[in-house]
Amino acid sequence: MTKRLALAAIAVMLPAGAFAPLAAQTAQTAPAAEPEILNNANPDSFQVYGLPGGAKPTPIKDAKVQFGKAIRIDTPGSGNVWSVGVNSPLQLGVKKGDKLLLAFYARVEKPADGATTATIASAQIQLAAAPYTRLFGEGVTIGPEWKLYKVTGHADRDYAKGELAAALHINTARQTLDIGAMAVLNFGQKP
Repeated sequence: MTKRLALAAIAVMLPAGAFAPLAAQTAQTAPAAEPEILNNANPDSFQVYGLPGGAKPTPIKDAKVQFGKAIRIDTPGSGNVWSVGVNSPLQLGVKKGDKLLLAFYARVEKPADGATTATIASAQIQLAAAPYTRLFGEGVTIGPEWKLYKVTGHADRDYAKGELAAALHINTARQTLDIGAMAVLNFGQKP
């Protein structure tokens, strides 16, 4: 999928009027007139870590979610909330003050015993390597239906390509979560 097609596909994820007409931005140094996708939004590309016994997420097909596919993850619920997570490294750098949007689809396939929802402890932009410091993020509660979740913030300094990642900390209970497309968009120097 080309960058231009990926941007058009991500536009479908966001509500009407979320940003101006779409076109791929070619100059990294110019302020973004239109948002630029900073990561690979395809669920097949996500890095999932911390699953017991080296288990891997299960790819699933579901016409009800963007791109028609997602990954299914069974979390153990034991350990820290960040001990199991989903990462998507940013493939482009950002400038201090850039407004970033993390948008992702999620749903709970099988909640913890007695629950009807699940919690993602933090949907965030963080350093891609130790100490994995969070730039911004927040927890979200997800239900059994696909829904688009969004978290926004600003870069506190310049970051080089590969220095940041989108991250979901998901080990909040013994549960099964489905994670669909996840994109980080850069709106440039906007308030």
